Amino acid sequence: MTRGFQETRRRAAARKIPVNTTANRQQNTAERWERRVHLGAHPVLYPIIRGLGGLRPVLRIPGLGVLVSEAGLVREVLMSHDAYVKNGPSGSGALWTPVVGPKALVNMDGEEHRLLRRRLGDLFTPRSVEGIVEPAAAALKARVHEELEVHGRVDLVDCVKELAGGVISRLLGVPEHAPGRLADRELFDLGSSISSLVRLGRPTLTARQVAKGRSAVDVLAGPVRAAYRESDPDTFPGRLRELGMSEDEAMGIISAFVMVGTETLVSFVPRLVALLADSGRLCELAADRSAVPAAVNEALRFTVPSPMMLRDAVVDGSLGGTKVLAGDRILLSTIHAAKSLGGFDPAQATPQQARQLWFGAGPHFCIGMPLAMAEINTTLELLLDLYAQRPWHIAARQVSRGVLIPGYRKLELAHA
Repeated sequence: MTRGFQETRRRAAARKIPVNTTANRQQNTAERWERRVHLGAHPVLYPIIRGLGGLRPVLRIPGLGVLVSEAGLVREVLMSHDAYVKNGPSGSGALWTPVVGPKALVNMDGEEHRLLRRRLGDLFTPRSVEGIVEPAAAALKARVHEELEVHGRVDLVDCVKELAGGVISRLLGVPEHAPGRLADRELFDLGSSISSLVRLGRPTLTARQVAKGRSAVDVLAGPVRAAYRESDPDTFPGRLRELGMSEDEAMGIISAFVMVGTETLVSFVPRLVALLADSGRLCELAADRSAVPAAVNEALRFTVPSPMMLRDAVVDGSLGGTKVLAGDRILLSTIHAAKSLGGFDPAQATPQQARQLWFGAGPHFCIGMPLAMAEINTTLELLLDLYAQRPWHIAARQVSRGVLIPGYRKLELAHA
């Protein structure tokens, strides 16, 4: 057993809450709902992955690949970009190339990827991110206030889908009142239709799936190409042109952001809110916002919005004492690596090897992380402000079933 594996078990034991307390009962409720969310998405695969991850930190699974379940080893693979690549024949990057083209950042490796990432870096400064999120956040605030005031309840999942759609519209460079402009929810559904093509057991897309993905990208392409050709630096496509991207490169990059970020955001935000409500932490956070960052980071650790990452080994080597061969498909179980550290507890610091692992590590660390965090924090601050004025509770919820990214299908909030 590796030292990292032993440390994981020690950390998990340290997170246990004393029995027969109100906090323990609330914690059990929160964790029970999270388990339902995972089982709703993957009723067979989730228990298997968690069970296999508990056996050994690295395990070869015939016909599927090499499963890596310990945080330190997951990070080692992500950092070893010369030995493990994202754009191999069975890696996640290769899935997207037929849909968005060869230069979409998410499907690139090596020096070409590094240079493109460096050029894109300034697009995700705090000021740039604020300009992308602010209009969508204002629409979110208006809708939540109106529905709680008029109808007494609001479906947070549907609201976050509109928020994500509003951010997509800004990335596409769509003028707010443009003729024929797709509604924010329609834009989300379009992005979701692309990302939903991916399955863990699917190393490649079929011709029909590629055609479906390209059809959705073609709808996105119209406003992107128009904004690109107008060279307006206030639009995201216009800024990509200023950076020297070709029109096709800009289209690929924006399509990649749309399909990678939408599902994970809509999965995480309602789960974050449910976790805080179920565990009895809303009142504390509404009164003391200094505790919000730790609560959000711990919720990211415990829910793991990106439960699995894929890489291809390109050289022979060894991981945790297990031999790895060039050509092996590497399954990085971030879901086990993070959850095995124990229950939801914002007071416990995440060990170094697991920090922000859900956003990746190394050269492929999520470049859109500041954008995702802005959307998360905006939504949570709004809900905490509302809670401080008049407490709300979860009135109804349904988990999503048969989806790639676990989440809630509905999460209705209502005033008491």
